Amino acid sequence: MGFNMVEHLLEDGWDVAVYDISSEAVGALTRQGAEPADSLERFADILQHPRIVWMMVPAGKPVDDVLQALVPFLDPGDVVVDGGNSRFSDSQRRARSLIEKGIIFLDAGTSGGLEGARHGACIMVGGDPEGFAVIEPLLQDLCIPGGYGHMGPSGSGHYVKMVHNGIEYGMMQAIGEGFDLLETSGFELDHEQVASLWAHGSVIRGWLMDLAAQAFSRDGKLGYLSGEIADSGEGRWTVETALEQQVSIPVIGASLFRRYRSRSEDNFSDKVVAALRHEFGGHGFTPEP
Repeated sequence: MGFNMVEHLLEDGWDVAVYDISSEAVGALTRQGAEPADSLERFADILQHPRIVWMMVPAGKPVDDVLQALVPFLDPGDVVVDGGNSRFSDSQRRARSLIEKGIIFLDAGTSGGLEGARHGACIMVGGDPEGFAVIEPLLQDLCIPGGYGHMGPSGSGHYVKMVHNGIEYGMMQAIGEGFDLLETSGFELDHEQVASLWAHGSVIRGWLMDLAAQAFSRDGKLGYLSGEIADSGEGRWTVETALEQQVSIPVIGASLFRRYRSRSEDNFSDKVVAALRHEFGGHGFTPEP
């Protein structure tokens, strides 16, 4: 997603410096007009103060490791945005730590998958309102119209994105179970045709249904993948938070547990969910043996 976001910003005329552990990714973006950096120190030197540093790093320790290496090269007033799917409580902790150094930390939940990153994302931002004002011109170009907003104080952007992903779990599970029922109907239905039909005017139309049609266009039986579904953490955090706050979310909870079960038992509904994750986010899947 970070690569696609840089391409998007370059097309819109932004000056972008890039650093990544993949020299191939940096090289590809350099050829499109980005300014390359071979170290975080060089990366910080390229940017003009006040800097906007947008991180797209896997949640957890990798975010802390990058911040620890980067912050010594930043100055008070710089803005650091975590655009990955970090846990909201981690974002609150990071914001408290950086504000002591005069650095503004924003948590930005980024949705829309690879396609959204390239052509128009949906971004939910938490943190200092003045920091949000600094990055708003960038958000106007990165997002579709109406596709960004300031959710509230630190942690709120990633909290809203966490709940978004929990809802996503439930929606994909329902789609998968529906097509499992169609698969066993005995009618020899064309799943691509059904998904495409439902994507046009039905109550359950939407991007996930478009992606279902796209996945079935590759193989009507999804024979290129197994039904093993990974989870990247957000659904788990949603369920844990619901338990802490004593909120009932049975559909989201059941969809998470279904993912765990998919790793030991395979059926068509799991294949559909695995295919949807691959279509919107480029998430890896386990090939059919």
